[in-house]
Amino acid sequence: MIDSYNRIINYLRVSITDRCNLRCVYCMPKEGVSFLGHEDILRYEEILRIVNIAVKFGIIKIRITGGEPLVRRGVIEFLSELMNVEGLQDISLTTNGILLEDFAERLFDAGIHRINVSLDSLVPEKYRMITRGGDLNRVLRGIEKARAAGFSPIKINIVGIQGFNDNEIENFAELIVDKPYQVRFIEYMPIGAPMNESFHHLSTDDIINTIKKRYTLLSRNSVERAGGPARVYRVDGCKGELGFIGAMSHQFCNTCNRLRLTANGELRACLFSDEPAADLKTPLREGCTDEELHEIITGLISRKPRSYEGPSYQSSRKKCVRNMSSIGG
Repeated sequence: MIDSYNRIINYLRVSITDRCNLRCVYCMPKEGVSFLGHEDILRYEEILRIVNIAVKFGIIKIRITGGEPLVRRGVIEFLSELMNVEGLQDISLTTNGILLEDFAERLFDAGIHRINVSLDSLVPEKYRMITRGGDLNRVLRGIEKARAAGFSPIKINIVGIQGFNDNEIENFAELIVDKPYQVRFIEYMPIGAPMNESFHHLSTDDIINTIKKRYTLLSRNSVERAGGPARVYRVDGCKGELGFIGAMSHQFCNTCNRLRLTANGELRACLFSDEPAADLKTPLREGCTDEELHEIITGLISRKPRSYEGPSYQSSRKKCVRNMSSIGG
């Protein structure tokens, strides 16, 4: 599937729930969130039908997200069925890691061998603050359990925030010294309600400059599968890698290859845009044909914008008012 700007669309992020066992500061407000009801979210069989249709027309990579995907009942069985979709080349999952210790082996046995874990501080009190109650030790045990189970790669995602974790950059980099993790620093994306006013944007360029004071970054010949946005480097003397995703300071809209399916069946072509989504749930439940569903998907792709509104950090804040938990990360 090719959009109006000649980008090949081959990556679908699928949110299977808007619910989460954390309430991270930059993802959802402390209170007042109205979660979707049972009948409002796509059934697993509906997701599988959408995926099967999308794969026939060029989707080769799927990432399962939430909310927190591991809180949805039946997720292991669903993932096992997803692995049987012919034509998919890559299936991975993003988690906050709270339940990973319990799920790692079952996920691996189901066929999921690639995983991303969100981890924004290595200080227990700070982690508890930004997640509003999370237990850092549970996440660290989960990551270790995933490594022991055989997951590769294990990507650890850090949202860089000036005034919060900018003094932990070198500590995060140390995680790759003797472990084969890919530690990825991601610029905070202003989606939904503003964060704590003491938190400020931290560019990946600033993070790289901090890391270079201690480590030598080496170019990496291979590229992210299916056109990932991260700039990835090997580090001299380390087993792992470092990645940098500068969505605000280094836009990658011109190579964006993805669509997002929300838990309530909305298909979105741009993370930042508040443009109308394509409703897939209603036609699915009204008995539409595969051809009709495909037409809806290709119609959305044809409307995929060239980029979000300008490179400005502030202009992007004005562009998207939904909470991250409702979009699917």
